[in-house]
Amino acid sequence: MAHDRPMAPGEHRSDEQHRDEHTADRLWGTETQRAIENFPISGRPMPVSVVRWLAIIKREAARVNVELGLLDDGLAGDIVAAADAIANGEHDDQFPIDVYQTGSGTSTNMNVNEVIATLTGGVAHPNDHVNLGQSSNDTVPTAAQLAALELIEQRFVPTIGGLIDELRARAADFDDVVKPGRTHLMDAVPVVLGHEFGAYAAQLEECLERVVTAQPALGRVPLGGTAVGNGIGSHREFGDLVLRRVSDAGLLVTPLATPGDRIARQGSHDAMVAMSGALEVTAVALTKICNDLRWMASGPDTGLAEIRLPALQKGSSIMPGKVNPVIPEAVLQVAARVVGNHATMTVAGMSGTLELNVMIPVMAASLLESIELLSNGMGVLTDKCVAGIEADRDRCRALAERSLAIATALNADLGYERVEQIVKEADRTDRPVREVAREHGVEEFVLDRALDLDRIARGG
Repeated sequence: MAHDRPMAPGEHRSDEQHRDEHTADRLWGTETQRAIENFPISGRPMPVSVVRWLAIIKREAARVNVELGLLDDGLAGDIVAAADAIANGEHDDQFPIDVYQTGSGTSTNMNVNEVIATLTGGVAHPNDHVNLGQSSNDTVPTAAQLAALELIEQRFVPTIGGLIDELRARAADFDDVVKPGRTHLMDAVPVVLGHEFGAYAAQLEECLERVVTAQPALGRVPLGGTAVGNGIGSHREFGDLVLRRVSDAGLLVTPLATPGDRIARQGSHDAMVAMSGALEVTAVALTKICNDLRWMASGPDTGLAEIRLPALQKGSSIMPGKVNPVIPEAVLQVAARVVGNHATMTVAGMSGTLELNVMIPVMAASLLESIELLSNGMGVLTDKCVAGIEADRDRCRALAERSLAIATALNADLGYERVEQIVKEADRTDRPVREVAREHGVEEFVLDRALDLDRIARGG
């Protein structure tokens, strides 16, 4: 915003100056304007989903305050209508305060209070009416947790489920493909390609289980605790009644409840850290899966080239015809960001002091970004990569047959040391294990039984 002169360090504009600068298209008030000027840090505002959930909380708070005889019905109706408009996304541009702000989120809470008050035509007071029974210390973390739950339920769970289903489908498609196994990146006994894809699905199923397990704790929110968790300034039934109304709105599947101890919930945010941890494990799993896909598709002329990934775009500005595993690479970067976000969440979670944790805004931003990135990344991985993977069956079989590791299946008949001699000679003479074993006097029926690649690959 342009001013006649720059402000001196520590100087604040007067309320009158703020009012003069408040143009018709701006619905916020003086507290919001001060915050805009105080926190020119990242240019990244509080996630809009948190703002919308704050509006939902204030909408239901107004209705509850009427029930409790604390607010006039007509005034509450104005607040409800204004909050409803914000919850529906009609005024997203009215919440510009940087996410790196006061650690309780007071600035964003007041931003919502002021915009609602303005939308009522100034009839409602931002503190006395819109914020009645509330504090930033309980509403902002509540909104952050509800926003995270909404995104988990509507985006993450369906998307990871879709990826799991696609991996299961590919596992069935590749159930007849025998290929070398590898440990330490070195040849190991053969495996079935379909079993590898089934393992990826199983790994992600456990990730989904961890996230679902973390949801109930995220549904226990501190609303009603107000400033320090003891509910000062709020009717003792307020928090439960508002949450009941929010639940009845049907926006979330996860049951909502007030915690057994609101002081604990406002001084620490372990539930958000735990959910972030579950998301980090998902990022770790995706890293393993995407790296495996890159290895198996490597080459194609000088690498493993056991599978072919969809060719989506040119892979080089200088090497004609080069195609890269662009989708796995993109998801690997998503995973790296999520791991970094969890580091932020861990430090922020450790920073609760006495009755308040003052890193709520960055926790909200980090958690929501992780959910969004993982959901989008897994969707792209499913549709643009996994669904189009092809197996080079002949190459997989040929590589498995060439692997000296298949000699492991002779251990039961010949013993480890005798098989080791066969393997070393096969390696030195560059000949198949079967041929060398035959020269060492191993009978053909033993070789046929033991060196059956399909039998080896399926184990037992």
